[in-house]
Order: sequence, then C-alpha cells, then structure tokens
Amino acid sequence: MNFFSNLHTFSKNRVSWILLLGFVLFFEASALFFQHVLVLAPCVMCIYERVAMLGIGGAAIVGLIAPKNPLFRWLGFAGWGYSAYKGLLLSLQHVQYQFNPSPFATCDVFVQFPSWAPLNQWFPWMFEAYGDCSKIVWQLFDLSMPQWLVIIFAGNLVALAIIVIAQFFKEQRRFFS
Repeated sequence: MNFFSNLHTFSKNRVSWILLLGFVLFFEASALFFQHVLVLAPCVMCIYERVAMLGIGGAAIVGLIAPKNPLFRWLGFAGWGYSAYKGLLLSLQHVQYQFNPSPFATCDVFVQFPSWAPLNQWFPWMFEAYGDCSKIVWQLFDLSMPQWLVIIFAGNLVALAIIVIAQFFKEQRRFFS
C-alpha cells in the first residue's frame, strides 16, 4: 500500500512528468540519430511511431503544467495512454510487415498527415519517410527497431496502469514541503 501511496504523491510532482518527457526526448533524439548520423532511412511506420512517441511527450507537457490539478493530471494520463496504445498498435503492425512480408499487406509509400497539419512538409527532416517498412536495417539483441518499440510502448502502458491504480490510494503525507 505504501508503494501506491508514494506513487500517487510522485504523480503530483513535476519531476514525474519531466522524467516522462525526458524519456520521450531521449527516444526522439535516438530516432534522429539513427536517421541523420547512421543514415538509416525512416519508413512510413517509423514516422507514425515517432508521432505516437511525440504524443506521449505532449501528454507529459500537459501533466507538467499543473500536476496537482486533477484535470491536468488526468488529461496527461489520457493522452499518455492513447498515444502509447496507438504506438503499440503501430509497432505491432510494423513487426508484421518485417517478419511476415506480403505483397498484399504493405505500408504506404508516403506518410499521410491531415491537411491542417502536414508535418512532413513543415519538418521534412523529421517527418518525411523514404525507407522500406519490411526491411530490418538495425537490430540490438536480435530485436529489430519495431520490436523494441513494442517493448517501449507496452512498458509505457504498464507504467501508466500502475500509476493510474495509485491514484485510488491515499496520498502519502509529506513531512517536508
């Protein structure tokens, strides 16, 4: 019980939201490193997964605005959950493209953003896709990049679930403010 109480208290602290944002910035910087330094071409699915990760970052910023305010905290949780869930679905689909290639099931050739937010035109260095979704261009411990993203997005959902459960426990009292 003390663990969940402490986690409830921690979720109301800006440090928790900065930590989440820091993880997102690390993963986004890693993606840009792979793209621009290691010259690995991002595919359409990579770009969509990148957007899902940025969605988690946006949710972290919402929570960071006023973590003690339940509205901002729960909006942050909702955005985090939605983005992590969409990222998990995208990365699972990407894994299917890589490990069960089919001429009938392929990713799009070009990214498709809404007309009101053509990110690939505004920031082509970050959102333009020119790689093949079915190619495995990088592995670590025999896992491809989309497989790692499955782990990362699923880990986000597990962490979020634990933090949401903690919201229903009494907050830990602080001796020092």
